[in-house]
Amino acid sequence: MNIQITSEEVTIDAKLYDTPTGKAIAKSLPIKGSVNRWGGEIYFSIPVKARLESDARDVLEPGELGYWTPGKAFCIFFGATPASQGEECRAASEVNVFGRIVGDPAPLWKIKNGADIRIEMKK
Repeated sequence: MNIQITSEEVTIDAKLYDTPTGKAIAKSLPIKGSVNRWGGEIYFSIPVKARLESDARDVLEPGELGYWTPGKAFCIFFGATPASQGEECRAASEVNVFGRIVGDPAPLWKIKNGADIRIEMKK
């Protein structure tokens, strides 16, 4: 399933995986939120409740999408965070990996804390 992430002047395509969390997020689209930046991570609360999946992890690849269960948050990883060891993308705790950015995630660095963000199905 293909989605589009838009915030400020940045629009990026992403793909949702066929996982319980990916399906739950797809059903709740479109989603609007307010960006929280944590180093190379953007996260925001969404109206989806999901349990931690068996393959959840805290170290991700740049461009991966994760769902953080304690904060019911949609997370986009694209660089080192305050929890990282070196240049890795590390979440605060394990997340359900439910998708990935298609292409280069580098434009996400332009998005500022507090910016509006919208996730919708790609047309």
